[in-house]
Amino acid sequence: MKIIVSGGGTGGHIYPALTLINSIKAKRPDAEFLYVGTEKGLEADIVPKAGINFTALNLEGGLERHFTLENISRAANAIWSIKHAADIVKEFKPNVVVGTGGYVCGPILLAASLMKVPTLIQEQNAVAGITNKILSKFVNKIAVGTQDALKNFPANKTTYTGNPIRAEVLAAKKEDGLREFNFTADKPIVLISGGSRGARSINDAMIDVLKVAAQKNSAQFLHVTGKGEFDSVTKKLSDVDAPNIRIVPYLYNMPRAMAMADLAIFRAGATGIAELTARGVPSILIPYPYAAENHQEFNARALVDAGAARMILNKDLTAQLLQKNLDELLASPKTLKEMAKASLSLGKPNAADEIADMILDLT
Repeated sequence: MKIIVSGGGTGGHIYPALTLINSIKAKRPDAEFLYVGTEKGLEADIVPKAGINFTALNLEGGLERHFTLENISRAANAIWSIKHAADIVKEFKPNVVVGTGGYVCGPILLAASLMKVPTLIQEQNAVAGITNKILSKFVNKIAVGTQDALKNFPANKTTYTGNPIRAEVLAAKKEDGLREFNFTADKPIVLISGGSRGARSINDAMIDVLKVAAQKNSAQFLHVTGKGEFDSVTKKLSDVDAPNIRIVPYLYNMPRAMAMADLAIFRAGATGIAELTARGVPSILIPYPYAAENHQEFNARALVDAGAARMILNKDLTAQLLQKNLDELLASPKTLKEMAKASLSLGKPNAADEIADMILDLT
């Protein structure tokens, strides 16, 4: 059996794809995969390192959501790339083609659909991306990560599955996290991350928060700054040397960090939210304000409405407001426990298996 998987641009599209590949491999060890991405996307580095065959389409970028002259050039490039995608499909002869988002999915999924190869797309966010909206008219099945996303697609081919969760996220144990990061179980642990590249607004707000935390020493903090922000943050905190604070540029073992966290301060990307809810971690969410269609705010609102999170809009974010929310939550173990229960109720730990079954049903 042969499967083409496509998804690119950001880790939010790539890691769900890799998780699905692993889930399918567990069910069908004979499956052969080809990953179609772009040369400039993160997938060009991540996917080959995962031991998966990779090929690239030459694409200039996604379409803007309003008319621009550059859109004309990109549209022409996309049309040409459909021919290239069709050649890939002809040569590889897949039984099914799967897309997890990003503009690279457009040509390969469209070519496969026109060639009568079964297709499935997976939409992670509450508001669908433009590529998946277009593809929804052609593909056979659609798996969505949130209930809010159901309204974006045809009901007869769409299933609410949740977003794929890495197996290591579910397997991680709190005691392993405590040992790895040298924390103790007697004080609450706050995990802060603005994503793989970091978030300057969150990092800036955390400066004063961490200075207060060092003095109080009533909670423990693991702050992931992003590699590009690390030097700036540590310089501003050069006078802070506290055993309850860890500052790192990047986290290679996020699953263990999540396993030990009592509260998270995160952006509202779909993958991060899926992992937090699978673990039942309450959160303070600060949506990235420039996400397409403002989808991160919609992602966050679903958790707020369920009682699993608080939200601070990026434009409102200050150290004082963040400190206020932290103080209120950390002072109320009962509230944190209720939020954790609500978070866990939203989790879909079996999403990857469910989507893998949907894919295999198409073959």
